[in-house]
Amino acid sequence: MSYLINKEKVSNSSGIGKPELLAPAGDMEKLRMAILYGADAVYLGGKDFSLRAGAGNFGLKEMAEGIDFAHARGARVYVAVNIFAQNQDLENLPDYLQQLRNLKVDGLIVSDPGVISLAGKLVPEVPLHLSTQANSINWASVQFWADQGIKRVVLGRELTLNEIRLIREKVKIQLEVFIHGAMCLSYSGRCYLSRFFNDRDANQGDCSQPCRWRYVLQEEKRPGQYLPVDQDERGTYLLSSKDLCLLPYLPALIKAGINCFKIEGRMKSIHYVATVVRAYRLALDAYWADPDKYVLDPDLLAELDKVSHREYTSAFYVDGEKARQEADKTITLEKGYLRSYDFVGLVTSYIVSSKMAVVEQRDPFRVGDVLEIVGPKSPPFKQQVQEMWNGAGEVIEVARHPQEQITFLVDRPVEPWSLVRRSRN
Repeated sequence: MSYLINKEKVSNSSGIGKPELLAPAGDMEKLRMAILYGADAVYLGGKDFSLRAGAGNFGLKEMAEGIDFAHARGARVYVAVNIFAQNQDLENLPDYLQQLRNLKVDGLIVSDPGVISLAGKLVPEVPLHLSTQANSINWASVQFWADQGIKRVVLGRELTLNEIRLIREKVKIQLEVFIHGAMCLSYSGRCYLSRFFNDRDANQGDCSQPCRWRYVLQEEKRPGQYLPVDQDERGTYLLSSKDLCLLPYLPALIKAGINCFKIEGRMKSIHYVATVVRAYRLALDAYWADPDKYVLDPDLLAELDKVSHREYTSAFYVDGEKARQEADKTITLEKGYLRSYDFVGLVTSYIVSSKMAVVEQRDPFRVGDVLEIVGPKSPPFKQQVQEMWNGAGEVIEVARHPQEQITFLVDRPVEPWSLVRRSRN
């Protein structure tokens, strides 16, 4: 397996252009990690007008820095302006759109027709990508938005692969699909539970994720008598969706003519972003290099199990009877997240003369621990910590202080930005 990142925008023998791999960037560190681990493009939000108020998000100065970082490495940056705007939102929107244009963003992700209209008039040179929030699930709808000047449509996650193929046959516009990450138990992410329960509007970017809460049933005439709502072979854990994982279906999606594969997760950790991007990057490049001989490396599926996630599902993408079976399985049996590894540090440098790794601690680890190190361009390897030193050069047994620089001997050279993690098993 090759660990070199390949971002060439070329066509294979079938004439289909190589899909863009699009990754989430909830803050500057995640932006850097996504690009270094192989993303062709990242999407991010500003402090306003974005549907992830809980992410770190970017001020304009920081956004400019992130755009410079991406463009210097041949990557693109799309900015989410995808709230469903209320009247008061429109007051500052024109100035914000013009500022984004001046920063040379590569596209805007939009959903509200009013926002689309204003952007088309004020910043017509900036490509507009239609958010999945707009519920585009048929070719006539996609064509409608193309006629309004939209350059790319993010298709709804309710579609099967055959439905996606039909849309591709009918329209020439760029198509984007989600391939990995959390899903809402709602229609294309348009959920009202959060607004109903605690006045935090998901459609304004402030979702409190009530679909992850635990629910009970109460009969009207029996107040205080609660019936648990769990799922086993005979029942359902009502609202909590599994996570989407389409890594095994990349060849089919490429053949369907998808232009962009999107990973969800602006609120996820840098370990999540880097690991997931790397897995899809390697799979996509391996397929593109030789489609006829491509076989999915099971190690890449194993990598996806190392990040914090809910049970995986292919949701609605697989057609026919299996699609119905998979759709039935989108409700998770688990009541929490699965995590087989802990992210304990990030390599900041490698000292060649002493063969030492310098690691910024993110979670405690100790002498004797067997760690796994994986880099942007290097495969995972195991490393036992024999001895280590803190930033003051003192020998220590436990790295316990967040973001402290820890040094220890490694058996092979390591790259800056390499992930350091420890198995929970």
